[in-house]
Amino acid sequence: MATITSIVDTTTTTNQGKAGDTVQINGSALSTTTRVNFGTAAVVPTTVTATQVTFVVPSSAPCSGQVSVSVTSSSGATSNALPFFVIAAPTTTGTNVTCVSAATGGPVTLFGNNFLTGTHVAVGTVGTVAVTPTQPSQVTFTAPANPGQVATVSTQPVTITTAGGTSTSGTTQIDYYLAPTITSVLPTSGTAGDQVTITGTGFVGVDTVTFTDSAAATAPAVFTPVGDTQLVATVPGGLATGAGTITVHTCGGNSNAQPFTIT
Repeated sequence: MATITSIVDTTTTTNQGKAGDTVQINGSALSTTTRVNFGTAAVVPTTVTATQVTFVVPSSAPCSGQVSVSVTSSSGATSNALPFFVIAAPTTTGTNVTCVSAATGGPVTLFGNNFLTGTHVAVGTVGTVAVTPTQPSQVTFTAPANPGQVATVSTQPVTITTAGGTSTSGTTQIDYYLAPTITSVLPTSGTAGDQVTITGTGFVGVDTVTFTDSAAATAPAVFTPVGDTQLVATVPGGLATGAGTITVHTCGGNSNAQPFTIT
């Protein structure tokens, strides 16, 4: 009678895997095998020798959990059974940040389920990052920079690949931002309370407008976005008179420092 000594998934090199994986059954007296019993499913073997049988984990495999595997010979005799563990596919639910700088990338924590056998995280067309999760529901990685980005904002799907497969693309996304650029400030000087029109590019998701005075002191300004290329800021109080600058900040980073004189 056939005897099974081990079961090895050729992808994970363990007795764990997912639907579609090729599995090797090792043992003795296996040459007359006609059927692999994968739980309640009957699977036709791919190859058969005296010491090895291979088969593909069927699509009917459970999403996760233990399955008994045995073989049945042409005479109807069934071998001993050994366990095989179906690894659940990973799912993602979100990240701790919604955006990173295109110039630098940045740290991101990905949340979801079934991460423990994860090998890498993919960030759309930007690149992949190797990971070794220590928790089933989250993993932290450094999103790579996106130096070839042209648009102000580039939305990229984030997926994780584990022994159970790859999470669904599009469920979790992250935005890459280019740094804003200031091209002009009108007027070029003013005092506290004056309104200044700042024109440039990449004014998407502006979170701060900063005035720096002649003594290098800084103050945030109240501002109103007019569009992706313009905003109106109010000169803050408490700054020293003289030549200073204005900068605009988004998730993409700080803009160039545009000259502005406090009067």
